[in-house]
Amino acid sequence: MHEVPLLINITLALIVAFLGGVLARRIGLPTIVGYLLAGIAIGPFTPGFVGDLDTIQQLAELGVIFLMFGVGLHFSFQDLWNVRDIAIPGALIQTAFATLLGFGLSQYWGWTPLAGLVIGLAISVASTVVLLRGLMDNSLLNTSHGQAAVGWLVMEDILSVLILILMPTFASNSGSFDWANLATTLLKSAAFIAIMFIGGTRLLPWLLEKIAHTRSRELFILAILAITLGTAMSASELFGISLALGAFVAGAIISQSHLSHQVGADLFSFRETFSVLFFVSVGMLVNPAFLWENIGHVISLSALVVLGKTIIVILMGFFFPRPARTFLVIAVGLSQVGEFSFILGQSGLSLNLLETDQYSLVLAAALISITVNPFMYKLLPWMETQLRRIPGFWKKLDANTHILEIKKDELVNHAVIVGYGRVGKHMVDVLETLSVPMLVIEADAERIASLNERGVPTLYGDASNSEVMTHANLDRARVLVVTVPDETSAQLIVTAAKDINPELPIIARATSEEGIDRLTQLGAQDVIHPELEGGLEIVRHALLKLDFPVSEIIRYMDAVRHDRYNTQINTQEEHRLLHDLIHASSGIEVTWLSLDANNSLVGRSIQDANLRALTGASVVAIMRKGQLIANPKSYVIFEAEDRVGFIGDQEQIEAAEQFLAKSTSDEAGVEWET
Repeated sequence: MHEVPLLINITLALIVAFLGGVLARRIGLPTIVGYLLAGIAIGPFTPGFVGDLDTIQQLAELGVIFLMFGVGLHFSFQDLWNVRDIAIPGALIQTAFATLLGFGLSQYWGWTPLAGLVIGLAISVASTVVLLRGLMDNSLLNTSHGQAAVGWLVMEDILSVLILILMPTFASNSGSFDWANLATTLLKSAAFIAIMFIGGTRLLPWLLEKIAHTRSRELFILAILAITLGTAMSASELFGISLALGAFVAGAIISQSHLSHQVGADLFSFRETFSVLFFVSVGMLVNPAFLWENIGHVISLSALVVLGKTIIVILMGFFFPRPARTFLVIAVGLSQVGEFSFILGQSGLSLNLLETDQYSLVLAAALISITVNPFMYKLLPWMETQLRRIPGFWKKLDANTHILEIKKDELVNHAVIVGYGRVGKHMVDVLETLSVPMLVIEADAERIASLNERGVPTLYGDASNSEVMTHANLDRARVLVVTVPDETSAQLIVTAAKDINPELPIIARATSEEGIDRLTQLGAQDVIHPELEGGLEIVRHALLKLDFPVSEIIRYMDAVRHDRYNTQINTQEEHRLLHDLIHASSGIEVTWLSLDANNSLVGRSIQDANLRALTGASVVAIMRKGQLIANPKSYVIFEAEDRVGFIGDQEQIEAAEQFLAKSTSDEAGVEWET
């Protein structure tokens, strides 16, 4: 059998990484932890099979290229610009302080200044993969806090790319800083970036567009791989800069094409596969025996990453007009290090700025911080509670934008809207157009600032977990609209509102069928399920296309809503309305009113009732025991449980309803089919 060492190493590395990733996910940890442990397992410092480190590291270079291409592909100056007031200065300050702390700790250990600088820079940047996964798992990615964290990370990515450019200048053998080398490096990098953004922005999207029109998926994927690897190699061979920077620039250029999402999808498998090999190769450099012998160093550096960076970010909250929770989320999200740290560390190794054992400490700190990070998110409520207990600390930390003062005397007959997301914003737009007085309750300071600019009265706070509801004049409000997507919060809000004003009409939003029932039980008169509401809207459009009457369609939809979106047609009311739809005349809107046994019209003929003269509405049909009597004669006698079909304008139909209601011996004489 032929020796195939490359295939053997790839196969074993992927199998062990798969097992490590599965184990990590089973215990609730990021898969990166499993990949790093897999690398340790087949590394030269542990017993058993030892992978060929040189072979796997060459493959790992592809992982670095695809990782950086992915960072560039999803790089967004817009994300950074949206939160520039906090992300740009915040990332710069946090990176500087974290680097100084790492540098200081390394000098205490007796390391060289350059090694200390590299390790300081390595621990100052967080993992993109870990941050995004943590924000998504805790439903924070689409909040203002999460957006600030993402913008912060974008700025860190820019700094990391600049560091990769400058690192070769640190490796001068002259014993002093080589300014000429720095200038040359910057000029080469600037030339490469200029060429790529001037010529590449025209050439690469155009090329992908042409390849896409061939309708060959294979050619499109090959084009992406050729662009990614070709750009990275050109950057290295022609301009003398890192493969990582070349791949990042290629991704940033492709991101401007409308095909960028397809590029990301097609490259996903390659990126994930070679990224796994990269993380495995990183793990293979870890010497467990060395780490155990230097456990104090491991704990100190890990504490600096997890606790030191967290404290730095929280304290920065004193100097930015943002809610304290924003800085808590950013602090927790950035309290780890990952792929950029590995790339910076490997650059330090290749430039002889770091020793392998020193790099092992960075890897150990990464492994521990990534493992701990998911639990840090669970500590957010506890951290907030503890900080609130420190006199004056939370008040200073929770510096928010100015909130409009509410004149409670003028807040009468108003609508109260809880939540200013997409649904809440639409509600505010409509009410503002209709000049309806309103009050918005929102826990996001940025949204509060936006509402203040519009002159909309607001209350800042969490309506589900504070006293803010008591300041909304609910006893004088006309309606409460709860738009928050979280059902638990919505239930707490509805409960609090009913305690304040039991008669207040409440419209709430639900995301599950159980939530519909629970919110209804708590007192919400109308509970809207957006997904099921979308299904009803599809039914409405379909029935309209089939020429069924608008009024009957609306009554049927209302009946489904009042039946809590029961998708099975099993109520008597829905059965009747469907029959009415079936038998309604095409092109003519027929309104159906029911007679019960107590109605005085029972036993009288149509002629005797003289309904057309009294109401203006005409009787055009009667549904009796499942049979349709179309265009009934004047001598037809009304019977109990008849459903009488009327045609007429809105005023005539209302007059018919009122007349039939007066013709009954009790209040149940007539009912609308709703």
